[in-house]
Amino acid sequence: MYLGIDLGTSGVKALLIDDSQRVVGSASGAMDVSRPHPGWSEQDPADWIRATEEAIAGLKAAHPAELAAVRGIGLSGHMHGATLLDDQDRVLRPCILWNDTRSFAQAAALDADPQFRALTGNIVFPGFTAPKLVWVAENEPAVFAKLRWVLLPKDYLRLWLTGDHVSEMSDSAGTSWLDTGKRAWSESLLAATGLEKRQMPRLIEGTEAGGTLKSNLAAQWGMGADVVVAGGAGDNAASACGMGTVGEGHAFVSLGTSGVLFAANSSYLPNPESAVHAFCHALPNTWHQMGVILSATDALNWHSGVTGKSAGELTGELGDELKAPTGVTFLPYLSGERTPHNDAAIRGVFTGLGHESSRVVLTQAVLEGVSFALRDNLEALRAAGTELSRVTAIGGGSRSRYWLKSIATALGLPVDLPADGDFGAAFGAARLGLVAAIGADPLAVFNAPTTAETIEPDTALRGAYEEAYQRYRRLYPAIRSVTAN
Repeated sequence: MYLGIDLGTSGVKALLIDDSQRVVGSASGAMDVSRPHPGWSEQDPADWIRATEEAIAGLKAAHPAELAAVRGIGLSGHMHGATLLDDQDRVLRPCILWNDTRSFAQAAALDADPQFRALTGNIVFPGFTAPKLVWVAENEPAVFAKLRWVLLPKDYLRLWLTGDHVSEMSDSAGTSWLDTGKRAWSESLLAATGLEKRQMPRLIEGTEAGGTLKSNLAAQWGMGADVVVAGGAGDNAASACGMGTVGEGHAFVSLGTSGVLFAANSSYLPNPESAVHAFCHALPNTWHQMGVILSATDALNWHSGVTGKSAGELTGELGDELKAPTGVTFLPYLSGERTPHNDAAIRGVFTGLGHESSRVVLTQAVLEGVSFALRDNLEALRAAGTELSRVTAIGGGSRSRYWLKSIATALGLPVDLPADGDFGAAFGAARLGLVAAIGADPLAVFNAPTTAETIEPDTALRGAYEEAYQRYRRLYPAIRSVTAN
């Protein structure tokens, strides 16, 4: 048996698979996000451990014999988080999360230093880890003075599981400290943020063993000795492992809290000017590109909170038949935007509202706004040299057929739906645990699921969607001109 642990923003999911990669069971533990100031987003790492214990306790209650047979554990987690520890591995402050934009000024200053884009292959985004450390140094100098280790969120879980300070390439590529082409920490980039290599965890590949489970935890969960903990992956690379998106030209669109358009690459293809992320993949000598929007299902959930209707009720009111855009446009920039704008200050907006603009019309505009933001990502990937012929849809938002039709039509690409099953980050993490534990060939393990259905673009609405997209594109500079600080 093999266990995947996925640390998400709103909870931890633990998933068991067997030797044939059949999902045996899963359980979860919930968490909250703290937003003490506008643009801030934090979590207490102790909550990650509590939620993980809750998830594994659920598995133990339902599948004690299978949990006892675990040989390998893989980890996945939300990226970019700054988890700061002292020399006794004590947490110095709440973790600053991926969607925290307080360090926008520090990010701009680092990005103005040419070595960052040259070595990392990426813009220094406010959500990345390095500018957060500069913010801490400038605003919380007493904390910075005690700093011994900087860990990414899933790697803090690894420390708890194994006692080892270890990270892997896919997650570390999102820090702005990794030489992404060489797959190694850059001492010059660390020095530019007041840090040293000794404060970074040891780097391995995601498919490698990164320690063994502590004996007390193994005993608590009923496991044997020498359970291997794999390097694992950042959440999107882990999802790619779960989806089999590891070969050239393979791609998926993820509709989670954030939205991602992810393409696997057999070579390193940086193009920072496009605002596309060029990161290491979880497999050796493999990279990936992805466009990221900060609010995907988050935008629908916001709309749900405002209207008092659940997300399912809102999308259900639209039906399944795709409608032409109404003229109401929504920009989903509720917490800023990454690809293609790299703008922490921009905020969302509805335009074109009239007396006739019902709740259904607003829901349609929200879904279209996210679809058009993903189209922005597709255009950015094209600018970075990657052409896609189709994508596979994953994430909670992919349960809405209307949304998938909107995305297919906005992208002009077929959208494949995998057969029933769990192919997300926890499954990918479990696969990584399997590979690390038995030394299996990753390409033989990371196969793609069967396609259950393909949603084609609606050719009859292609012209209307293109017109609405161009209107959407014109709105960003107009709104930016009145929201700039």
